[in-house]
Amino acid sequence: MKYLTKEWYELCQQISLHFGMRVHSGAHQLDEALYLRLYKRKEKEHVKFQRDVYNVDPRYMLEQDGAVLVRAEKFISGDEVLEEDTMVYHMPPEEREHIEKLIADYDARPPFDELSSRQEFKSNLEWNCENKIARLPKEIYDQIADIRVFGLGYCTREVMRQLKKQSKINEVQMQLISKEYREAQLSEPIPEHIRNQVHFHDCTVTELVSDTDLVIRFDTRGGFTNLNKITFVAPEIIKQEEHIVGSYWLYQELYCIENGYEVHMLFDCAEMSELIIQCQDIVVEEEGPAERSVIVASSSNFY
Repeated sequence: MKYLTKEWYELCQQISLHFGMRVHSGAHQLDEALYLRLYKRKEKEHVKFQRDVYNVDPRYMLEQDGAVLVRAEKFISGDEVLEEDTMVYHMPPEEREHIEKLIADYDARPPFDELSSRQEFKSNLEWNCENKIARLPKEIYDQIADIRVFGLGYCTREVMRQLKKQSKINEVQMQLISKEYREAQLSEPIPEHIRNQVHFHDCTVTELVSDTDLVIRFDTRGGFTNLNKITFVAPEIIKQEEHIVGSYWLYQELYCIENGYEVHMLFDCAEMSELIIQCQDIVVEEEGPAERSVIVASSSNFY
């Protein structure tokens, strides 16, 4: 990656260091009683939220069937909604079947496990503290009296001030790199059908096969596309890191080269991985279980 690197992605995670934090007058010193009191408070909030989510009856989803939908642009504009601006949503049978299964599971569910919820809160706090230690600038971390209290979301007024300042510095730097990336990508004469189709953000890589062509297949349920297969024709692998299968596609950079394209891809899982390929063509498909329908997303004209 030239712009959307691992370092840039890490920077993106540090533009809201102050998010969810509150100033507490007791956070300036190590105080076990304070920590235990705040822990109990946050744990209680966590258990209540988990219980409320656990008890949400999925029958409400059936109410969508027959609902009148309004075109988004008309809804946003606030203009009078005419009949031609609406449509009635008719739930597909497979969606209704899925909801009915959720209802059956809901009706047969065991009692809420409060003990497991408390253990989850404890594990989340431990992870959060480790994450804060790894990501906070040393000069800020050194001012924190109790990282556990900080992990629960409390800090001194001075630390809050520095968190906001550092977040702003990080955001400015992140936006600068993002602007350079957008300008660089717009300057590349990539065919629009390829530029528009190669977007698999948050899709899970289920398979990566390298032979005459290199093929990547996706589980798209977490993404924003139904296209679930990309083929790089006659590829030359420039860089391929481990653990791509099972990871999430984050970002891509597309470049034209003399005989085709160069594609940079960034993936995320337990560790971040990068894949760089040069190829003659790119083909994107929506591949069904019984047939393969090629979505026109290839080009034989190179720049």
